[in-house]
Amino acid sequence: MKSNQQQFYKIEKNQVTNFDAIVIGAGFSGLYMLHRLREAGFSVRVYEKGNGVGGAWYWSRYPGARCDSESIYYNYTFSEELYKEWTWSSRYPEQAEILRYLNFVADRLDLRRDIQFNTEIKAAHYDETHNLWRIDLNDGTCVSAKYFITGVGCLSVNATNVPAIKGLDRFEGKWYHTGAWPHEKIDFKGKRVGVIGTGSSGVQAIPVIAQKAEHLTVFQRTPQYTIPARNRPLDLEFIEKTKENYSEIRRQMHESFGGFPGNRGDHSALEEPPEKRQSVYEAAWEAGGLAIRSTYKDIMTNETANNTVSDFLRSKIREIVQDPEVRGKLMPTYFFATKRPVLDTNYFETYNRKNVTLVDLRKSPIEEITPKGLRTTEAEYELDFLVFATGYDGVTGPLFKIDIRGKDGLSLKEKWEDGAQVKTYLGLSTAGFPNFFIITGPESPSVLSNVPVAIEQHVEWIGDCIQYLHDHGVETIEAKAEAEEAWSIHCKEVADSTLYTKTDSWLTGANIADKPRGFPIYIGGIGQYRQIIDEVAAKGYEGFSLVTHQKTKSYQ
Repeated sequence: MKSNQQQFYKIEKNQVTNFDAIVIGAGFSGLYMLHRLREAGFSVRVYEKGNGVGGAWYWSRYPGARCDSESIYYNYTFSEELYKEWTWSSRYPEQAEILRYLNFVADRLDLRRDIQFNTEIKAAHYDETHNLWRIDLNDGTCVSAKYFITGVGCLSVNATNVPAIKGLDRFEGKWYHTGAWPHEKIDFKGKRVGVIGTGSSGVQAIPVIAQKAEHLTVFQRTPQYTIPARNRPLDLEFIEKTKENYSEIRRQMHESFGGFPGNRGDHSALEEPPEKRQSVYEAAWEAGGLAIRSTYKDIMTNETANNTVSDFLRSKIREIVQDPEVRGKLMPTYFFATKRPVLDTNYFETYNRKNVTLVDLRKSPIEEITPKGLRTTEAEYELDFLVFATGYDGVTGPLFKIDIRGKDGLSLKEKWEDGAQVKTYLGLSTAGFPNFFIITGPESPSVLSNVPVAIEQHVEWIGDCIQYLHDHGVETIEAKAEAEEAWSIHCKEVADSTLYTKTDSWLTGANIADKPRGFPIYIGGIGQYRQIIDEVAAKGYEGFSLVTHQKTKSYQ
């Protein structure tokens, strides 16, 4: 630890600016955290790698990029005025519209003056002597703050997953990753394009690229269940009604299971007569969106119940895809929705096009990327463009890209053993790292919920906590080891009671070579989670150690 401190102190002589709080990232999390703390009178600085606000929506500009949460729920709800001033154009907003929305928020709340763009935080070390976080920036300067807050999210441009495929450095064409897409338009017209990956970004990009490319080759490892989005423009009457019902919509979002208004099924899929169950699934399919996973209460907990909806979705693939061989390659076998569900527009229909080829990588794995294209064990494909739709090192990856060190010089990566032993308290904090908060961190609802709702929960809890600490003269707050141990056990028990842990996915770390498997998401529901964290706060931050003028108040 001494050598690290010496490095910071050397920088400190040149320039150190002290803030009450430093926040990483100017996406949904960072913007609201900045506004919340600044309105309470605290000094805050946000550091953002990009040249503008937006977070993941600043970087993910790939063709077809669109949110899979309905627009009227995919926004801030902390301000009725803000909610009513913005009008979405369609049911599911595209990337460009979401980016415009976040720029609107930044302008409306005058947030840019406290954001430093084009700046990365390389390291954040806790100084136990001064009870400060010392932050090392990529421009060689250092700043410090009492509180260090990460708003990097679970999917970050810093943690894009480009598989280590032999020969990529020799490829003579151009290649891109969907999570770090160029800002200039890429023209695929008349080109031979290869897409590796059929997760959410692949499912969205493939139909759009296929319309432009001379030929598109899709390299698929795992076939997906996808559900039609049924996107449509929003009419004026619907928009007006939504804005009139702001208060009720916000209440339902924050009290719901997944962050969306609407009821979940209250009985088993197995209690329903097959013909009735079929009609329920058909109605959900025609309506589009994610409601189909909530039609029955046991879809995510009972294998037989899950098989009923999985079989239904496979039947839809058989109806849509014409070629029997291609149809067979597209049949998923895992339990539906145990990977993050995907919405699509004409995804399966795209495989009926004559200019689209599907390659099953389970049958013929990639051997290498050649100067002219890509070779599998069975064939070679000449390509002008290669698109990696291979996702991210999710959940822990964005945090591990920063050298975060707490007490005694312990790094977050070392403590969590590269993701094998992730332990947090409430997904908000972790023992050994005082005054450190994580927005939508591991073991919180995060990506298995409507993320803006999860963000609002965390930002409001953190903001209230910092205000409490200030009002009571508290120097540091730190999660207790026994509290985080109990929370981690609880998260695992809840996850193991479902089918989620029975499927390899990026949620479990299975998409990253050599990454330890786990399931660091709390899936007890947004409403239940909010009750838990509010109760912790109401009990004087139970499970945390609070130090006031060097005197410890320890709550059981």
